[in-house]
Amino acid sequence: MDYNSNRKKLVLPEYGRHIQKMVDYAKAIEDPEERAKSAKSIIAIMGNMFPHLRDVSDFKHKLWDHLAIMANFEIDIEFPYKLPEPSILYRRPTKLPYNTSKIRYRHYGKVVEELIGKAIEMEEGEEKKKLILLIANHMKKSLYLWNKDSVNDDRIFNDIKMLSNNQLTIDENLKIPDYKESNHRSRKKRPQKRTSDREKS
Repeated sequence: MDYNSNRKKLVLPEYGRHIQKMVDYAKAIEDPEERAKSAKSIIAIMGNMFPHLRDVSDFKHKLWDHLAIMANFEIDIEFPYKLPEPSILYRRPTKLPYNTSKIRYRHYGKVVEELIGKAIEMEEGEEKKKLILLIANHMKKSLYLWNKDSVNDDRIFNDIKMLSNNQLTIDENLKIPDYKESNHRSRKKRPQKRTSDREKS
């Protein structure tokens, strides 16, 4: 049996082995015009495999790039687009540094801490109050997803004070919208089933 594991490894598996065989055949064509026609035919077939991507602006460009990659940049044709450098394709990406910053409350995340820091820097006024309410609303949603049984406004306000080192003052009359109620309102009501006259009788 001729198993795929015994065959040559595909460069771009998403196109399949038949397209790779077509590319290998086109590379071996000696007549330049026939080689170019064959390449265009392969591009057309490749495009038909992903019709939902035809509206993408650089779709054709990507197809020609993929053809060159499958041919190992060894197909002698005039490409309609500038090809990427082969060295770039196999270059290792820059290693990202590991995030070592500590998060006091992981269920709120780092963004909440940064927002609270911005709120501390703001001058007192309506904009600052609105930002605090926005932060509290986001914290309530995050807390509800993490633990539904321990969600209440007092806890949110205490957590804001802790995260701000008591630098943010909270209005005692402030009411955070209930996450469960807001979710319930956003759901579309199902149409009620109409009862026929026969069912009524």
